Amino acid sequence: MSQTENHAGPQTVLVILLNYQTPEMTVKSLRAAMAAMEDLPGEIVVVDNASGDGSFEYIHNAAQQAGWLHNDRVRIIQSPVNGGFGAGMNVGMASGLSNGARPAFYYLLNSDAFANEDTIARLRDFLLENPSAGLAGSYVHGTDDTPHCTAFRFPSIAGEFEGAAHTGIISRLFAKARVPMDLPTSAAPVDWTAGASLMIRSDVIRDVGPFDESFFLYFEETELCHRAARAGWPTYYVPDSTIAHVGSASTGMKKWNRTPSYWFDSRWYYFSKVHGRPYAIAATLALLAGKALYGLRRLIQTKPQMDPDGFTRDLWSHMRSQLTQPVDLIETRPLSSEPKEPK
Repeated sequence: MSQTENHAGPQTVLVILLNYQTPEMTVKSLRAAMAAMEDLPGEIVVVDNASGDGSFEYIHNAAQQAGWLHNDRVRIIQSPVNGGFGAGMNVGMASGLSNGARPAFYYLLNSDAFANEDTIARLRDFLLENPSAGLAGSYVHGTDDTPHCTAFRFPSIAGEFEGAAHTGIISRLFAKARVPMDLPTSAAPVDWTAGASLMIRSDVIRDVGPFDESFFLYFEETELCHRAARAGWPTYYVPDSTIAHVGSASTGMKKWNRTPSYWFDSRWYYFSKVHGRPYAIAATLALLAGKALYGLRRLIQTKPQMDPDGFTRDLWSHMRSQLTQPVDLIETRPLSSEPKEPK
């Protein structure tokens, strides 16, 4: 980061609000974030991720008309390219504060997430009170108050099989590998949490680096939390911090008719980087086995389709295509390696 030698105060927060073709929603999210930051030291930077639809001009004009751009409390910047979620957030983190300083905390915010007045303060205060914690995420609920699961274990071979099988006895046998966790009722360590409302201690980025921009969408938060955990910076779920989230406003995931190739690319890259190519192959075979088991159940029982059309075929084809590619020189870790003790 370019600001590593120039530090702001120990309580300063830089909010990074990422927009991609959701300008009206982004302005609404910005308004809520400003209320949440009213009594907190720091700034808000809105990053338009090269939307190409007039989003930057719309958001800038709305902020200017509302008088939000005075004193650099709010800045609107534009990424030259759309490199995905992590790349857009990296643009915001690299921008630093308006005086060039590095904040104490980065707060990542989706354009379709709307903070309450204490959402940001509660995450910051948790990290201030727990100096060994590296990242902290909120309790996320839909605009209809339905809870969203944002507390997770790291993906694994067993977790891939359990998640695909959708079978009670298997879920009980592999309960400790199940990726979605039961939501804790009080602040608790988790392997990773979603980036819709996520605060990161800036020392974490200093120690382990920013998001890996090889991910376009999906698995980027997972990999960053994994990297942080190995450096001794655990992630926490903080249910006292709550936020409303529409979900998939930019990606359209809820309406996918076919899973996009970038999802398969990100999943494969995650397993390959963290565990190595043999593990990625085994995890994919486990996922295919789970899908086959559930497919058998669908033939025998009345069970709903759980995936977009052609998912299993696309997953198999993607793995075959990856096996024809040369092994990339990416960081891999032995399967038995464990995260370091918290700092």
